[in-house]
Amino acid sequence: MPLQNRVTPFGEIVAIPARGLFTGNRGIIHDPATRTLTRRRWTSKAWLICSCTYKDVRRDVMGGRSWTELFFLDEATALAAGHRPCFCCRRAAAEAFRAAWAAANRIALPHAAEIDRVLHAERLAGRAKRLHASPGRMDALPTGTMLVAGKQGYLVTAGRLLQWSPEGYRAIPPSTAVSLRFDGVQTPPSTLRALAAGYCPVLHASARDAATGDV
Repeated sequence: MPLQNRVTPFGEIVAIPARGLFTGNRGIIHDPATRTLTRRRWTSKAWLICSCTYKDVRRDVMGGRSWTELFFLDEATALAAGHRPCFCCRRAAAEAFRAAWAAANRIALPHAAEIDRVLHAERLAGRAKRLHASPGRMDALPTGTMLVAGKQGYLVTAGRLLQWSPEGYRAIPPSTAVSLRFDGVQTPPSTLRALAAGYCPVLHASARDAATGDV
């Protein structure tokens, strides 16, 4: 049985076999004796996107009383869920994100705690994931934006829409894209502005394949 540790763009944590490109955490939210989640979905405002490999360290997933290992299809998925790059294991990405985040939000380079404070307010509505209004036309949104229509997530990449799934992205016909009525944007506003300012998230290989293939 797969562990409940895969994060969707909606911020949900589900149990599926696939692991994805990145790991990360929200603090300790599991019971190591049973390797199951507690009722809490975060114990820290630092929701991180981490590398799956770091200095040859091997971890027993959800097996110790340390941070709870979560997994994401790719960085766009993690950003949509409200996470940000880790300054420890992904220093270059974290610095690039901070620079774009500061420029886009017109502030001096912030401490990580300040980014976390803003993101925590943006990603949650009570205990639920907050859905934000779209700031403009779909074709003007930056690559890495995650939109929502019904219960389905859609990635914007180079002005094209791809349907998100736990296993990867799928191309959709242009006629379907035109007919979609979006409920909002899952990506937090400050992160969306950082994407528009030039931060380039790592996308799953299926995004490239789906974006260049015929439907």
